[in-house]
Amino acid sequence: MVISTICRSCGQHMDIRDGKPIVRPKYATRLASSGKPPVQYPTVAPLISEKAGAKGESGGFIWRLFKKESVKRLISCYHCSHSFEVVPDAQSTQCPKCGGYISLRDYQIDQAWRRRIQTRGNVTILKGASIAGVNVQCHDLVVLGQLSASVNCSGKLVIRSHGKIIGNVSCGELRVERGAQVEFQGDVHARTAYIDGQVKAQITCSGTITLEKKAHLQGLARAGGLIVKAGARHFGLMEVFDRTSPTD
Repeated sequence: MVISTICRSCGQHMDIRDGKPIVRPKYATRLASSGKPPVQYPTVAPLISEKAGAKGESGGFIWRLFKKESVKRLISCYHCSHSFEVVPDAQSTQCPKCGGYISLRDYQIDQAWRRRIQTRGNVTILKGASIAGVNVQCHDLVVLGQLSASVNCSGKLVIRSHGKIIGNVSCGELRVERGAQVEFQGDVHARTAYIDGQVKAQITCSGTITLEKKAHLQGLARAGGLIVKAGARHFGLMEVFDRTSPTD
């Protein structure tokens, strides 16, 4: 399905046909010959990248001075879970392992949303907006409004509002900010969790659960470690398992 992409090495655009990169043609206008022998023009100087390549990987002083290294970001394929890097300005890409199409579009929800979201970009639900009855797959998800959907985040899930989340939640890092009140009606799986608000849930973390000063956690919590700061409260069963165990 990919028709164009960006080279991860040089950042240039290229077309894709039958799975192979095609150099975009450059068109030029030429005048008819007058019968005179053609004028010999000097050859065009090579590009800076070619000059730098001739001098080695480091290039010359001017090349090192003006070259800007683009900071790539790490994403996870939502088809096969393979992790790889992409340039920050890319809007889509293709998984090098399974070949699946991956959207990198960011979403800013400012109204009631009833459509599925599948991207490895970031999603923000603004105040007064909501997502309900659909699945959300993204990198980072920030909730300032209402969320009633199943969530799969490869990055952070940050909650700063009140409400009930219907469906299972899976994320790299769960953060419930101070003042937030949330009830998870499905299972919650995360690598780490930071709670500084009021949470009712069944949470399983492969890493550490941190309960900040204003944290109020109710429900079963399973984690590889637990940090409880002064003032935090937990009502329910707490299980701390060995992270080195082969069954985890």
